[in-house]
Amino acid sequence: MKRRNRQFEIFSLSFLDLISCGFGAVVLLVLISKTSVDVGSSSLDAAKDLIRQMISTEQAVEELDTELAISQSALENLKARLSQQKSQSAALEQELATRKSQSKTAADDLEGLAQVAAAQKKSSIRPSSSETRDEEVGGIPTDSDYILFIVDTSGSMKAIWSRVSQEMQNVLEIHPKVKGFQIINDNGIHLISAYAGKWIADTPGRRRAIFKAFSSWNSTSNSSPVEGLQLALKRYARPGISLSIYIFGDDYTGSSYNQVINELERENTNRKTGKPLAKIHAIGFISSGATNRFGILMREVTKRNGGTFIALPQ
Repeated sequence: MKRRNRQFEIFSLSFLDLISCGFGAVVLLVLISKTSVDVGSSSLDAAKDLIRQMISTEQAVEELDTELAISQSALENLKARLSQQKSQSAALEQELATRKSQSKTAADDLEGLAQVAAAQKKSSIRPSSSETRDEEVGGIPTDSDYILFIVDTSGSMKAIWSRVSQEMQNVLEIHPKVKGFQIINDNGIHLISAYAGKWIADTPGRRRAIFKAFSSWNSTSNSSPVEGLQLALKRYARPGISLSIYIFGDDYTGSSYNQVINELERENTNRKTGKPLAKIHAIGFISSGATNRFGILMREVTKRNGGTFIALPQ
């Protein structure tokens, strides 16, 4: 077998390719290294600027926070002063309303006293044309067939409740003949709701049961007999029956005298005969809440409606 002789060439094509690739890699490394140096320097300057801006912004925010805190404190002070002024204004308004109410009450009292004085003066000039009174029972006529009680159930009256109950029983006793009776409070609420609009038969057993219920009666009251009296006249006063209404109280909280007196007189007048449908009497008690307003109103109401006002001693 013949041996072939091969010639070895150092600068062959593969060698040149290797050299070219190496040279390219070196150039590429040089380019990358230079670019990296430039970018790093620029980024450092930008970061410094950004830090300065952040510090400046933080200082501005702190200044704004301080100004906001000062403004909020000033606002809270203003709100506190405004609330204080509102409270003072409300107190002044309340005091003004109280003074006005007291002034109006005083004016009504003077008006009522003037009416009573005029009525007394008039009665002293003209002789009374009313029927003869029985002096043994305080001048109250005892010929009625039906009795209706209107009782103030306020706290001041409840403090003397046993006496009120006894006086009511005394009134029933002085009437020789009673076909029926009824009990309501000054607001028109019935003691026994089942008997609303009806008469309670006057028997000894029924009377004991009714006054036993009366002893524990709890009902709201505004210390004004006007509502109860209006209801009594509307439901129970009728032509052809003999009715006496007894109002038990110690105070009157209403604001008007003339209007109430005139309305009650109109509602209690028989349109055919012009006479009262019912006799209206009043019993005045003295309690811790007693004033002269009840007596002022009741004197004129009873006088105009054929009744009598009796003020009991303490």
